[in-house]
Amino acid sequence: MLKFIKHNMETIAGIEIFPIISLLIFFFFFVALFIWVFNYKKETIKELSNIPLDNEDLEDNQENQTI
Repeated sequence: MLKFIKHNMETIAGIEIFPIISLLIFFFFFVALFIWVFNYKKETIKELSNIPLDNEDLEDNQENQTI
């Protein structure tokens, strides 16, 4: 099966550039993601990490008010 695919791929002109392009896109995406994560503000991360806890407190307050 691989012989058929390999033969078809070898006959396409210029196909050898596609794996290189894919690798570069993959690499630059994760480098950009890495830079974005380390440049993100710590205050924003703390605020976002407390959202689930804030929602529970909010639900508890709403339940106490309805009783």
